[in-house]
Amino acid sequence: MATRQEPKLDLLQGTLDMMVMRTLQSGRANGYEIARAIERLSDDVLAVDHGSLYPALHRLEKNGLVAGKWEISSTNRRARYYRLTAAGRKRLTQEHSKWEQMAAAITRVMRPA
Repeated sequence: MATRQEPKLDLLQGTLDMMVMRTLQSGRANGYEIARAIERLSDDVLAVDHGSLYPALHRLEKNGLVAGKWEISSTNRRARYYRLTAAGRKRLTQEHSKWEQMAAAITRVMRPA
C-alpha cells in the first residue's frame, strides 16, 4: 500500500533569498546543492523551484549579498558556486530577526481562541 505524500509547499517571495543566504552561511555551494539543502533542512516540506532559485541567486549577487565563481563540480562539470559576502551576513542577521518577529505574530493570530 503506497503512502500518500503531502505536496511540498511553495516558498513565499522574499523568504527564498533569506533561506539561500542561510544555506550559504555554512559554506559555498552551487544552485543544485542550495536547493537540496533547503529541501533537506525542511524535512522535504519545502520545494525549491529552479525557475525561482536562479533569479534569486542573480539578484543576491547583483546586490552584493553573495558572490559567484565558476568552478568544476564533483561530477566534473562546470558549475557556478556561490558564497555569502560580509554584506550578505549582515543582511541575513537583519532578515532573520524580522522573520522571527513575523513568525511569532502569525503564531499568535493562528492560535485557537
